[in-house]
Amino acid sequence: MTPLQEQLVALSAVFNAAIQVDRIARTGQSSEPALACMVGSLLVRNPENTLAVYGGDDLYLRDGYRALASTLERSPTNLQRDPLRYTLAMLALERQLDKRGDLQDIIGSRLEQIEQQVQHFGVSHDNVIASFGALYQDTLSTFRQRIQVQGDTRFLQQSGNAAKIRTLLFAGIRSARLWRQLGGHRWQLVFSRRKLLNELYPLLRGNES
Repeated sequence: MTPLQEQLVALSAVFNAAIQVDRIARTGQSSEPALACMVGSLLVRNPENTLAVYGGDDLYLRDGYRALASTLERSPTNLQRDPLRYTLAMLALERQLDKRGDLQDIIGSRLEQIEQQVQHFGVSHDNVIASFGALYQDTLSTFRQRIQVQGDTRFLQQSGNAAKIRTLLFAGIRSARLWRQLGGHRWQLVFSRRKLLNELYPLLRGNES
């Protein structure tokens, strides 16, 4: 995998989180494997490579690959506007979080507590999701810029769905941090679209074979 493809894996994970958020907000349903993949990424420290953050496989990032491809292609028929909006907001929130060492300290210590829950209950248990959702509320939700999720109020008002949405946004911001650490930059989405697509298509084809 090339360095640029490593970036694309991380960026696709941000899109993947956004897609899952949109699905829950509109239908009340989520892909449990994709949710578990994103939740698990929050607990990975010192990974051997980028894929290791997502369980060593990009199988459950395929929705993110497709959403990123449609964004780079600027395809009006396939472009998913709300997920794109969520993705750009997560990239912006990650930059704000990077300047807040106090919140990073809170996140670090609370993640250690959640790791103990995961060992007891499993990574996608309701108690674990609730803890991640509460951590998001106590940290990232305190910024002036907040992500406004659009959808069906019947689903958005359910506490379990709200916790899943916050957890996925948290995971997306973690992937945004990884993307930037790997050298990713928002200007690439504007000025390097063809280069990114040339590296993304093999990942997409490999995922669908």
